[in-house]
Amino acid sequence: MRNLILSAALVTASLFGITAQAADVPLEAGKTYVELANPVAVSVPGKIEVVELFWYGCPHCYAFEPTINPWVEKLPSDVNFKRIPAMFGGAWDAHGQLFLTLEAMGVEHKVHNAVFDAIQKQGKRLTKPEDMADFVATQGVDKDKFLATFNSFAIQGQIKQAKELAQKYGVQGVPTMIVNGKYRFDLGTSGGPEQTLNVADQLIAKERAAK
Repeated sequence: MRNLILSAALVTASLFGITAQAADVPLEAGKTYVELANPVAVSVPGKIEVVELFWYGCPHCYAFEPTINPWVEKLPSDVNFKRIPAMFGGAWDAHGQLFLTLEAMGVEHKVHNAVFDAIQKQGKRLTKPEDMADFVATQGVDKDKFLATFNSFAIQGQIKQAKELAQKYGVQGVPTMIVNGKYRFDLGTSGGPEQTLNVADQLIAKERAAK
């Protein structure tokens, strides 16, 4: 986990001060992005998939939110965006299970920002199920239903799947993005938040043209 945190830390705060350029970020395989040797199947066949792997405890993921969220809202109908929690043990696993539980309950879109704020701004750990349940209850989520879902067999299956996907993608730090199960890139390789989304846009266009 130390290596993962250090990997994320390499994306320094200065990157977030870089403004988007008018010209596209040059796409260079092996530099701007990595093409996976073994493409990973997408979750919705027929659509171009964009995945963001993240961790609620990652300050860079939190700082990326104001940039990526408006972008996601404007994605065209042929693009399917999904978040996958990076789960590498300890708090990563706890927070990942929290996210998957909220998603399974259909309330992730209502509670996601509040969870990020609680951990990043309010200093809440939210690593124990009871603490999570108490917190999401303040956001209008039924506490008992949350705990039942959190401990369900279905969530255990999703945890396994999330870990397998992160391994297949070759993820070593967060936030990391994957386009159509083929291309991996992040803030460091792209040059900053806006540039990362510019790379995503270009790779989406590349996949659309290849159809």
